[in-house]
Amino acid sequence: MIVISSTAGNPAEPLSDRVYVELVRSLYETIAQAMYMLVVFAMFFVLIYRAEGDGTILVIGTAALLTWAARIEVARRLRARVLTAVIHSREARRLEVAFAIPYVGFAILLGALAAYVFSLENPEAHMLAICVVMGFCAGVVTGVGRRPQIAGLSLLAAAGPCIAVAFARATPIYVGLALVTTAYLVGGIQALTMRFEIVQTETVKRLLSVTLARSDSLTALPNRLALREYFDENARLISASGLVAVHYLDLNGFKPVNDEHGHAVGDTLLAFVADRLRGAIRSGDIVARLGGDEFAVLQYGLHRGEEAELLAQRLVSAIAQPFTIGTLTIAISAAIGTVVTNDRNDDLTILLDEADARLYLAKRDRDEARAARNAANGGLH
Repeated sequence: MIVISSTAGNPAEPLSDRVYVELVRSLYETIAQAMYMLVVFAMFFVLIYRAEGDGTILVIGTAALLTWAARIEVARRLRARVLTAVIHSREARRLEVAFAIPYVGFAILLGALAAYVFSLENPEAHMLAICVVMGFCAGVVTGVGRRPQIAGLSLLAAAGPCIAVAFARATPIYVGLALVTTAYLVGGIQALTMRFEIVQTETVKRLLSVTLARSDSLTALPNRLALREYFDENARLISASGLVAVHYLDLNGFKPVNDEHGHAVGDTLLAFVADRLRGAIRSGDIVARLGGDEFAVLQYGLHRGEEAELLAQRLVSAIAQPFTIGTLTIAISAAIGTVVTNDRNDDLTILLDEADARLYLAKRDRDEARAARNAANGGLH
């Protein structure tokens, strides 16, 4: 169940989880930096191997190259979903792990290769190795700094072995190199911590402002703006094998409740209705309040139109159960109109209008059937 547009996470979850989701999204924002690193490392690998012709360099370098290529492929495959779809905290954890495994794996292999190069008697190779390691570390801070655990582990894995081997050489130049690299490493980790705190605070403020702008203050459901954004962002999910249903729902009997018991009871009733609608839809669907006693539900990933009918029945049944507000027991019902489409070019406003028209027809047919029954019952006397 989705309560707001995907770019703001899922407000049904705690704010801390929503912040976490947004920070995980940042891991997939760009692939360009990773492509640059692939080219730089490939050049480093080729130059070092040509200079030394060492089998260990070949094995570690090839493994590192394949691991970084896997990191790019993971980002390429998942990027569209991560940046456009609604992500819950549980899925965000899986996405973070999917990113972290090849990323940290490459850092470990880079650190191992650089340390091995430092163990060889080739100062020019040492110079090239430390340049590549420090360049990678700079990319870690700027690219994945919003996930300090991944960033910190990658920094230590990449730079730590070089520092250890440089200290082990015990010459003034290499000890100085180790000390300078250590200073940069410590500074980088401190920068990570400060940057994470700033970004986390900014993300909290942004999510709160997005929630206020895109949610209904009475029911905490998304409003029309959030519904529109969610529909537009997920239009790519609509296809011949992935239908979307638009349900337009309004309440029967709400106005008499409002008139008889007052707006406070009416507002409470609307909030209770919103809770029931949330509970009736699936994860991945969205329910929004359009205004007054009118609501809309978007239902994605359908294979048959009958699935939309089942949800419509479930929504109506959920509202049909009596509501208890204080000492009052209130019974209302819901009418619903549904339209199903497989055309991703359909406009949400048109779909809502069509669903509303079907709602009107359903109400008219119900009223005509009721009038016919009353007439028949009257004719029996």
